[in-house]
Amino acid sequence: MNKVYSMQAAEPENGSKVRESFKFVSEGKRDECGDAGEERSEPSCCLSVRKIHYTVSERVGPWWDLPTYRKRWTRQILNDVSFHVDSGQIMGILGNSGSGKTTLLDAISGRIGNCGTLLGEVFVNGMKLKREEYQDCFSYVLQSDNLLSYLTVEETLTYTAQLALRKHSTKAIKKKVSAVMAELSLSHVARSVIGGRVFPGISGGERRRVSIASQLLQDPRVILLDEPTTGLDSMTANQIVVLLAELAKRNRIVIVTIHQPRSELFRVFSRIALMSRGELVFCGQPEEMVDFFSQCGYECPEYCNPFDIYVDFTSVDTRSSEREATTFSRMHGITSSYQRSAIYQSMLGKVEQSLQRADKPAIPFKSKESPSGAAKLEVLLRRTVRNLSRDRMGVLMRLSQNLIYGLFVAFFVMHLDNDVNKGAVQDRIGIIYQSIGASPYTGMLNAVALFPALRAISDQESQDGLYSKWQMFLAYIFHILPFSILSVFIFTSFLYWTVGMHPDSIRFLCYSAVVLVPHIIGELLTVVLLGVVHDPNMVNTGVALLNIAGILVGSGFLRSTQQMPMVFQWLSYLTFQKYSCELLIVTEFHGLNFTCNVSKPLPGACMLTQGSQIIDEGYPGALSRYTLDFVLLYSFLPALLLLGIISFKIRDKLVRH
Repeated sequence: MNKVYSMQAAEPENGSKVRESFKFVSEGKRDECGDAGEERSEPSCCLSVRKIHYTVSERVGPWWDLPTYRKRWTRQILNDVSFHVDSGQIMGILGNSGSGKTTLLDAISGRIGNCGTLLGEVFVNGMKLKREEYQDCFSYVLQSDNLLSYLTVEETLTYTAQLALRKHSTKAIKKKVSAVMAELSLSHVARSVIGGRVFPGISGGERRRVSIASQLLQDPRVILLDEPTTGLDSMTANQIVVLLAELAKRNRIVIVTIHQPRSELFRVFSRIALMSRGELVFCGQPEEMVDFFSQCGYECPEYCNPFDIYVDFTSVDTRSSEREATTFSRMHGITSSYQRSAIYQSMLGKVEQSLQRADKPAIPFKSKESPSGAAKLEVLLRRTVRNLSRDRMGVLMRLSQNLIYGLFVAFFVMHLDNDVNKGAVQDRIGIIYQSIGASPYTGMLNAVALFPALRAISDQESQDGLYSKWQMFLAYIFHILPFSILSVFIFTSFLYWTVGMHPDSIRFLCYSAVVLVPHIIGELLTVVLLGVVHDPNMVNTGVALLNIAGILVGSGFLRSTQQMPMVFQWLSYLTFQKYSCELLIVTEFHGLNFTCNVSKPLPGACMLTQGSQIIDEGYPGALSRYTLDFVLLYSFLPALLLLGIISFKIRDKLVRH
């Protein structure tokens, strides 16, 4: 009878457990143990991966070293990776950093991107999946937990269910969420806030379970997890893996990459894969792994963690060329032994058996009952509003930041005078300049602070097929409108009447309507750029420079538009500052009369007696273009909305993970 290694507790006669060690256990005994436990049904789903290769072309040197930067070399990330997993099994993929574990999951989940060449085939129930079907069949839990901090666990899962499930009533969705929370032991924290770096919430292990629960709502049969134990303590990591094993027993396939698992998990995994340098060094049952490495001459010492020992045996040490050559040769020898072994041939046989099966079950795709685009946008808007409106400090800063800036301006100006010699013209132009120049910055700061977190969530959920990235963009923009209107109205109400601008209610409303647009454009333009530029600091700098350039070219404050070169005159029509400045100049100066103190006149000051002179000399024809300027100014908003949709459609191509 064949014998394999297994890890069992050695017990003395009095029944007390002393220690765990590796010992021979016959297959017959294992079968007896298996029969005594849970009855096993025929696997209703199987996953076969065959000959996966992935290569990328990279530049040899950095951009500042031009001779090497022009040269390229092809790097093999994955090389001839094949394995087979059945329903009810959990497979752990181990290996040192850079061995290709995460890339393998990305490849079979359809998130590998377009920067390299991917070859190979993926079969589910013996039927080949098309590349575009990978995401519809597999659920993928990323290494990082991208969750909204101010939502509770139940709210997080409910919104995800509403995005994923259309034909379910509110009662059915609530029942589904409750069942998933019970399955993942989250019911006791259902009403607890997720939390984040700023304020405490649920624990790290519970956050990881919420991420897993979000994927289970679509009833996937194959679940992929990228290092779900990262950042967790040893006990919590052990609990997560045991929980995943329980999920696998419920007719699912679970594949997980993992770093440094505890030795107790040796008996939890159904299959263990070892990777090194993009190659699958071994893939089989835990007991087969012990036997295989022993036959290769690499025994696992007693009291040692087999995971650590076998990862060390198959890793390549790059600290020196001699070590690298020696360890690479050892790894290659183990890989060759595995490919000649009965374990490898048995795996290939199972793959062929699933392909040749006559009565192949249907491919178990995830639930595709997603709602319409408008319904998804409504759910995203409600979720975004609920999350951000609970941030009391954030809401307070949104509403008060313009007002705080207005306090500085009002304190500096104090009160406008009609005497030209006392700065009647200069002070008014200064306030107009500050109103147009500063409001985009406050909008930009809001977007840089709030949107990157939502962008990370939209990247993940769009990969899961819940919605498109541009829908999250629209939800965010719609959510900021009430805050922007209220914030600007508070600012203009205080500044306009405190400093004594033209005392007319209609003009005040026009002033508020004009100042509102630059504030929204500042935030909208920032979000548009965040769609294609990953670094918020670069976007921050870019928007600031664009705002400065727009003021220089379009406002007419630094240099009259008529005196600019023709190219800058044409460029000024592309800036919102041109229309907003013309509107505010007309709103404030039209019909305004000035006085002049003849006792201490400034040279040429007394020549200005009416505000219309300012309009005619600096902005000729602005009065007749008043309505047109309003239309053109507000046309920037739908134009940027359209540009934002295009930006996030481009992001779909740029970001695959």
